[in-house]
Formats: sequence, structure tokens, C-alpha cells
Amino acid sequence: MARIVGYIATSLDGFIATPEGNLDWLVHQQFDAGELTYENFIAGIRTVVMGRDTYDWIANQDMDWPYTGKRTIIVTSRPLPDPKGELEVWSDGVDTLITYLRGLEDGDVWMIGGGRLQMAFMERGALDEIEIYVIPEIIGGGIPLFPATGFRASPTLMAVNHMPPSVVRLQYRFN
Repeated sequence: MARIVGYIATSLDGFIATPEGNLDWLVHQQFDAGELTYENFIAGIRTVVMGRDTYDWIANQDMDWPYTGKRTIIVTSRPLPDPKGELEVWSDGVDTLITYLRGLEDGDVWMIGGGRLQMAFMERGALDEIEIYVIPEIIGGGIPLFPATGFRASPTLMAVNHMPPSVVRLQYRFN
């Protein structure tokens, strides 16, 4: 059974992007991740799942498709004109998607991007773990790490890592 994980960065004031969806604040901080690099994380991922807003943001960047060789699922009810990369469009609902993902046996699943889809999985008890990288930037507003839905949980802290000079990685498991 596949593990479903989150991996996301947040500003110190709890936002994942500016109100315009800008991530420029992310690159202001250089840090030493040691063995906890993105490259090591993504090497263990077989399937990436993202919502439409995250897909549109990535597709509009001036770069090659970053998930070549990974099963990529876009959760959307709208067609994707000129899709970037090999993609599966999922419009059958989150509950059916969770059942499908849990049936995979070829590697972990990464919930990419914004908190809405991650929150939908958390509300259903389907997010196993999450890594949150706290970047010491205060951006004053924007898209929150998690939308306010009324959902409550008490995940278990698995690890705290200081990434010099000033980034912190928090790893939680949901029971």
C-alpha cells in the first residue's frame, strides 16, 4: 500500500505563496539540507498528485516538466489544454482518488502544492505524513499553508531538523 505524503514550504507567517501566487520569497534563503534534500525526497516518490492551480502554476514556468518519469495526477474538473508532460486528469472525486492511490504498490505518493488538496486528504485521514519547511521570511499575507476548514488534528512530531543557517524542517505523522 502506498504512503501518501506532503512536502511543502511555508513562510514564517504561515503562507505558501503571496496573494498573487508568487514564490520569489522561497529563493531568498540559502540553507544546507544535508541528506534531507529535495533530490533525495523525490527519488522515493513514484506518484505526484496536484490540484489544478498548482498544475497551472508549474505549467506556466519557464522550465522543463519536473516530474518526467513519475505518474502525475492532476485533480481537476476542467480539461487541460496542451498538457505538459504525461499526465492523468482525475475528476472522479477525492474519495475515489484515495482508494486508487492506496491500491498502488510501486512507491510513495506526494501531494504537491497548495493546502486545499492536502487538507481534503487530512480531513479523510488519508495523509500519512507531512514535511513542512519553515523559511524565515515574513511575506505579510497570501495563500495560507492550510485553508481554515474547521478540521482539527493532533499529528505526532517525528523529527525537527535545523538547516543552517536558519531553515527548520518539521516532520509529522498522522495517526
